[in-house]
Amino acid sequence: MAEEYTGMAVGVFELESECICFVALDAAAKAANVKIQAVERNRLKSGACVKMRGTVSDVKAAMEAALAAAEGRSKVVSHTVIASPSADTEKALAMTIQK
Repeated sequence: MAEEYTGMAVGVFELESECICFVALDAAAKAANVKIQAVERNRLKSGACVKMRGTVSDVKAAMEAALAAAEGRSKVVSHTVIASPSADTEKALAMTIQK
C-alpha cells in the first residue's frame, strides 16, 4: 500500500473534532486531485488526523480547502505539507497507519 504513494507530497492535518475532520477531508478531496491515505482517530481525545497525498500543488490546494472548511467549526491542532518525504518519513507514515 505504501508503494502507491511513493514520490507524492503528503499533507497532514489534525482537528479537535473527528466529525469535522470528515467535513474537511471531503472539502479537500473535492478541491484538488488528492488521495486520502488515512484518517486516524485520536484515542485520548475526540479529534482525528488526516493524511492526504498528491502533487505538491494539489496537496496545498486541498489543505487550504480543508482548513477553510474546518474554520469556526473545530480547532486546528496542527497542519503541514511535506513536498518530498524522505524514505524514513515514508516508513514512519506507514507505521502510524498500520497501528
